[in-house]
Amino acid sequence: MLLKSMGGRMRVLLLGPVQVESEGRQLSLGGPKPRGLLAVLAANAGQVVSLDQLVDALWGDVVAVDARGAIYTYVSTLRRQLGDALVRSAGGYLLDLPPDAIDVTCFARHAAEARRAAEADDHATAAKKLRIGLQLWRGAPLTGVQGGWAEAERARLTEQRLVAIEDRIGAELALGWGNRLVGEITALNTEHPLRERLHAHRVTALTQSGRRGEALEHFRGVRRELADELGVDPGPELTSAHQNALHADARPKVPLPTPAQLPADVADFTGRADDVRALIAMLTERPGAAVRVCVVSGQPGAGKSTLAGHVAHRVRGDFPDGQLYAVLSGTRPVIADPAEVLGAFLRALGVPDTSIPPTVEDRATRFRSELAGRKVLVVLDDAAHEQQVRPLLPGAPGCAVLVTSRNKLSALEGARRRDLRVLPDPEALRLLDVVVGDGRVGGEPAAATEIVRLCGRLPLAVRIAGARLAARRHWPLAKLAARLRTERSVLAELAIGDLEVRGSLALSYHSLAEPERTALRRLGFLAVPSFAPWLLAPLLDCPMPEADDVLERLVDSRLVDVVSGDRYVLHDLTRVFGRERALADEPLEDLKAAVARVGEVYLTLVQRASTLLPNAVRLPTPPLPADCWLDQPLLDELLTEPDRWFDWEQNGLVAVVELAGELDLSGLAAGLAAALSSSSFALNNQFTLWWRTHQAALAAAQRTGDRRAEGQLLCGLGWLRYEQDRLDEAADYYRRALEAWISDGDLQRQTTTRIELSRVYREQGGLRAAAALLAETIPVLKLMNDPDTLARAYHAAGLTHTELGHLDVALDACEQAVNCYAETDPVHGVALVLRSISLVHRAAGRLDEAAAHGERALEIFTSVGDRLMTAYATQSLAKIRIRQGLGATERRRLSKSLEVCNDMQDSFGQALILRTLGELELAAGDPEAAKPLLKRALEWWDALNLPLWRARTLRDLSVVLALAGDGAGSDRVWMEAHELFEQNHSREAGEPRPVPQKPSKGFSDVGSP
Repeated sequence: MLLKSMGGRMRVLLLGPVQVESEGRQLSLGGPKPRGLLAVLAANAGQVVSLDQLVDALWGDVVAVDARGAIYTYVSTLRRQLGDALVRSAGGYLLDLPPDAIDVTCFARHAAEARRAAEADDHATAAKKLRIGLQLWRGAPLTGVQGGWAEAERARLTEQRLVAIEDRIGAELALGWGNRLVGEITALNTEHPLRERLHAHRVTALTQSGRRGEALEHFRGVRRELADELGVDPGPELTSAHQNALHADARPKVPLPTPAQLPADVADFTGRADDVRALIAMLTERPGAAVRVCVVSGQPGAGKSTLAGHVAHRVRGDFPDGQLYAVLSGTRPVIADPAEVLGAFLRALGVPDTSIPPTVEDRATRFRSELAGRKVLVVLDDAAHEQQVRPLLPGAPGCAVLVTSRNKLSALEGARRRDLRVLPDPEALRLLDVVVGDGRVGGEPAAATEIVRLCGRLPLAVRIAGARLAARRHWPLAKLAARLRTERSVLAELAIGDLEVRGSLALSYHSLAEPERTALRRLGFLAVPSFAPWLLAPLLDCPMPEADDVLERLVDSRLVDVVSGDRYVLHDLTRVFGRERALADEPLEDLKAAVARVGEVYLTLVQRASTLLPNAVRLPTPPLPADCWLDQPLLDELLTEPDRWFDWEQNGLVAVVELAGELDLSGLAAGLAAALSSSSFALNNQFTLWWRTHQAALAAAQRTGDRRAEGQLLCGLGWLRYEQDRLDEAADYYRRALEAWISDGDLQRQTTTRIELSRVYREQGGLRAAAALLAETIPVLKLMNDPDTLARAYHAAGLTHTELGHLDVALDACEQAVNCYAETDPVHGVALVLRSISLVHRAAGRLDEAAAHGERALEIFTSVGDRLMTAYATQSLAKIRIRQGLGATERRRLSKSLEVCNDMQDSFGQALILRTLGELELAAGDPEAAKPLLKRALEWWDALNLPLWRARTLRDLSVVLALAGDGAGSDRVWMEAHELFEQNHSREAGEPRPVPQKPSKGFSDVGSP
């Protein structure tokens, strides 16, 4: 309902804290009693609730002196927020909201629809409906409402949720998903040990996972507990699951990924013997009912990360199922997002991107489920606070967690703690001796003792002092001790850490020559996690040989560490110190100029590397800028393996984009972000980094009023959302980009954005809108002498008119596209159009012409190494072969293409090929084999929200059901498909209903890719 008084959509939420939302904001409801009144009305929405009923619900047997007067007050309070949705009627009140505005009603509707789907053997729809309904839950229902009615309603709703969870698991087990459900069900068994149906589900899931022995053992254990505790036998569902396990084939156990993410141990680890022993004992003690959590805290430079890494390597044998590691960046301005960390952990545990939930709460639940029954060590380095850590904790008692933080994380429930103090004198001296070497510490014991005292006995400070001595073999220890005394007297307090640590860093810094000081300052300001030697040339605006010499002197001073043959890093504290000195000692304009130079070189490298990637579109290699600082031989050496180069530089590239954005270098930030999204981010589906860089650059463009950069970035975000199959958001970004290009007067970019927007409309089923947009764009392009863009527009028009059924128009448009491409000779673009021409001929029934064009497209994609488009071309050619009665020859190639789409996380391609495999089985006369493939494709189309593709697959499924003798089911799915065809104005709306054909003859095809 659109409420006149509120001017927007209102939602009442009871499945968690009681809330009302309107236009994205939360309304004020007052205390427990007004919230309780609202909850009663919402639970009976559309029905009048009498005053007596309200009094009874809010007060029960203990009625207030003037309960009715209180209700009038509460109603008045609520009406100020709810407007005319709260209605006085016939001696009571009612809440006049549509059912879908109340989460309880929505949940009940989804559960009812799921039950009907399950009764019709449509388990995929049942599971989907229940997942949607369960996502409405935000915690314990009716939180904030008190009284007997609330307690009873809370219990009823909680039971409904558990039943829905059991129903959803049952539907997913019916789809054969047992292997992915074992962990979740195990966790639920622990939480709800008396729910017999969950035990039945666990037996079934273990059986489907090839773990029949565990399934039988679990049944026996539950049967014993039922007999001992309740004196009853297992019910029919658990008994049936047991029988299925008895008669199941003992399939081999599916191996689970074993992550091994620990960083390398420190070779010269020294001291901390008591801490090491204590932490090992904590992490390896006999598991109890809860996961073991150990927190190592201490001041900066105390060696927390080094100790944690050393201990983790010592105990990894006790965690055979893997070790997970994450840096939480608790001391950085932007700390690690728990949702991103959980996403990385889930991927390491084998969960595909498409199965990773969107919210941090759901990711945490899935993470706990994946680790149930496993022994995994989780190391969380540099945590900011308890809220960051809690979602990252497993639930399985066999797991353990080791956390480092500057804070003690006192509010982290159940954690064991080890607070690192400074090193005792003997251990600090031993560390200094190891770093300095040659027995020099033993030769000057008094000076060595003074050095470790002046370093505060902190491992980082001792290592820095030792490195100074190791680099200057001619220095006596007494000289360094004297310099430390002098330096300490003039230092101000360092906010991030101890005075002595800063003193040691300052001593090293002031002993450097000016080029090294400048390099350290600017490296700290740039804040790249690691870097290659070339970076110092543009950073310092000097030739490469000079930059190499500066870097070597920094390495000799141990202010820069070598992590591999050609990669270097600054320690976190050294980086922070360098940034502090940069802001204090250099004009901001000089720092911005340094960042701009580095960014321009990065941009050149990204553009050139992109042309060398295996799956890249072959474009002309961009020329070297005049002031690139890098010559051609060095560039060739750096980009020998462009994919590895992107892996090495990825985090540095992101850091430079974000820093350029902060400095309002909007053109640079936009150009670099766009180049990245056209290369590694797109090819490897690195969507999080794509989003981060574009958001940082977009903020700068909007601050500076740079409409050109803003349009470029909005287009990039539109492309990102398109790649993620979030088409509504993609369309919105493209429309906003179009506004920016119109404001900037860039006609060229306007046309390209309209082409991309038409593609989104076409995918959404808005075929007429897409055709109209292209009809406006093509005449403009004809006047602009841009054959490449005109070719893309013609190609988009050809695809759209194919969908609309205007096959002659479509073929003409595609041929125009090929003619335009002939002027610029982009072989990849020609291959795309050839595949589309094949689709037009196939839709028209001209199978020989379709096959000829499809084979040529496949040949080109294979020759240029485009794995994904090779898979798509294989799929479209296979559909022709099915029509020709040759589908059996395509089975192996289709299966290989499906693997490619899985590897590249291409959801659309997976669904497309699953559907084609289903069609192949159907054409071969095996509808039972076709049915699960088509249903899996349906799940993808629903997840991607692509109704036209759902309709096409439903049409195939109607044939399967007809062959199985289910005429009513066949009619039902055909009617839904036909309605969707009509709604989307697709040509299939005018095609006859398909009927079963003899094996190997195929059946009427949807004529789509």
